[in-house]
This record gives sequence, structure tokens and C-alpha cells, in this order.
Amino acid sequence: MYRSLFPRDMFAELDRLQRDMQQAFDLSPSIRGFGRQSFPALNVGGTPQSVEIYAFAPGLDPATLEVQLERGLLTIAGERKNSLAEAGDSKSAVHINERFAGSFRRVLTLPEDADPEAVEARCKDGVLHITVQRRAASQPRRITVQ
Repeated sequence: MYRSLFPRDMFAELDRLQRDMQQAFDLSPSIRGFGRQSFPALNVGGTPQSVEIYAFAPGLDPATLEVQLERGLLTIAGERKNSLAEAGDSKSAVHINERFAGSFRRVLTLPEDADPEAVEARCKDGVLHITVQRRAASQPRRITVQ
């Protein structure tokens, strides 16, 4: 394969190398989950009453998503089908395929005050919203001074 030595090609190669190195470091699993460029993308936040988790999974059937909570670990798992493979045309060529396909699993550690009995999951427009209530004993309360 012929490669020219124009500066734009050199910078493109450096950019590719940087992305490959970043991906190698970001995909190391930990108890906190995977780094960037993993699927589904997550937003995690909270209020004094609850922990709010948003998983962005467009194009997935909510019935295929599996959400489990065990010993303070919240797991979101499922599978995204490859749309190009489903097309069925064996003579077609794929030039760019940037969409993730295959099985996925995200694991999050919940705070100690999360109540495992008060979890709710809803999916709308490709966004999975999980609400985990905090235990009432851990909620801030005002104490009057006498």
C-alpha cells in the first residue's frame, strides 16, 4: 500500500495513534465501569433523595436491556445488533462502521446510602433512566436547637 509523505497524512497517522493509545487505556475495566467511548454512554448524578443514572442507548428495544442490582453494584447489560449484517447482502462492502454492535455490560458502584429496595427503571426515546432512592435514615434533616 502506497503512503504519501504529505504533512496532512503524517498528522492523520499521529491522530490515529493517539486515538488507539487513548482507547487502550480507557477500556480497562474497573469496578467503576468503563471509560469513555464505551456503550452505552452514561450520565450519573444525584439529589439528596436519590441517585439518578441515564444510559443513552438509541435504537435498542427496552425489553432487551437487563438491569440488575446486587451488593451495591448496578449492572446494565444488553446487546446491539449489527445493522449492516442484518441487511443480508453478502456482496456489499463496508467502508466506515463507527456504530458499536455486540454485547455490552456497564457496572457502577452505588453509594452506601442507596436503597436496593427502591429502584425504578424507565426507557423513553433511547434513554434508560434509573432512579435509586436513598435510605431515609441518611437524608439530611434539620434539628431544632432548644
